[in-house]
Amino acid sequence: MTSTTGPACPHCGRPDGAEPFQVVSRHTTTGGSTVWTRCGCGSLQVRVTDACGTRIVSRGRPPVSGSSRA
Repeated sequence: MTSTTGPACPHCGRPDGAEPFQVVSRHTTTGGSTVWTRCGCGSLQVRVTDACGTRIVSRGRPPVSGSSRA
């Protein structure tokens, strides 16, 4: 499993390991853990931590400003 992007957020340019990011949820797995985080720009990320280290395996876009969600 490899990162879907380079070592920085493609939306804001923050390095993947940099603050601020918010942990949304954390789940223990048989191989390590899966952590859902939100980058400072609002992009939702899925981070997998296992024997190979921590890497982002999926990343969403930041929310669109001014849009409302039902």
